[in-house]
Amino acid sequence: MLVRIVKMKFTPEAVEDFQSLFKKNKEKIRHFEGCRRLELYQDQNNSSIFFTYSYWESESHLNAYRHSDLFAYVWKATKAKFSDKAEAWSLDKLVELK
Repeated sequence: MLVRIVKMKFTPEAVEDFQSLFKKNKEKIRHFEGCRRLELYQDQNNSSIFFTYSYWESESHLNAYRHSDLFAYVWKATKAKFSDKAEAWSLDKLVELK
C-alpha cells in the first residue's frame, strides 16, 4: 500500500474556502479507483497548515488519479489558495498496529 502525504499552507483568508472545496470533493477522491482511505489534518498551532493522507493500492492508481480531470480541477483550485509551495511524499506502509 502506498501512502501519499501532502503538506499545504494557505493564506489565512483562504482556509475556509479550502475546507469547503475539500468537503465538496472528498467523497469523489475517496472513491476514485484504488483509493482506500483519505484523511485531512489541520495543524494545532497554525490553522493555515493542512495535511492530506491518502492511501492507494499502488503507485499506478495514484498516478491515474493525478492524471484525472478530478485531480486537475481540485488541485488547480487548491493551489490557487497556497501561501507557500506544497510538499508531498509517497511512502510504503511497513507496519500498522491497532
